[in-house]
Amino acid sequence: MSKIPVYLMPGLAASTAIFERIALPEDTFEIHLLEWEIPLDKESLADYAKRITEKIKHPNPVLIGVSFGGILVQEMAKYVEAQKVIVISSVRSNLEFPRRMKIAKTTKAYKLIPMKLIANIESLAKFSFGEKVNQRLKLYEKFLSVRDIRYLNWAVEQVILWNRTVVDENVIHIHGDMDDVFPMKYIKNCIVVKGGTHIMILNKYKWLNENLPSIILGTEKK
Repeated sequence: MSKIPVYLMPGLAASTAIFERIALPEDTFEIHLLEWEIPLDKESLADYAKRITEKIKHPNPVLIGVSFGGILVQEMAKYVEAQKVIVISSVRSNLEFPRRMKIAKTTKAYKLIPMKLIANIESLAKFSFGEKVNQRLKLYEKFLSVRDIRYLNWAVEQVILWNRTVVDENVIHIHGDMDDVFPMKYIKNCIVVKGGTHIMILNKYKWLNENLPSIILGTEKK
């Protein structure tokens, strides 16, 4: 029996190191890691998604994305026949954005964010992982490796301006009830991970390793 190809996309500015503790049964699943590329000049999210989709080498893959990576895999699903799309610590439409992100869109305040400052590891950790990050900055340096200013400018704009308003009900959403980037009160219809923060891919990996196989196979207990 051929294995199920599972492609993992990290969050904003994050490297594939965030998945180092994710382990799925090797007799059933085959994990492939996707990485952020530097966007082309004025590249749209749709074109970028199409470009990353070219890295998928298997038919009927499972796409799993974390945070902004979750937004990206939903866009990628327009160009590849995915057997399942799963988002973790993310949103399924811009209606699930917190108020501050909606205000940033209306006022274009995101254009005023000094990306040079955000590119320093402490700011980037707070920006990408949420305010609750602790001070283990050496650790975050490993996880947040994409610090190209063009990429950061582009990525922040793509998140804020994401225009999806209708949820694709086929997309499975796993979310922590302590997420401070995308607070739970704005999120509809998700699998809730108790105590999960925005970085639960790092610290709730045991829950994910136990539950992802049945979620992918559709055999999880309802």
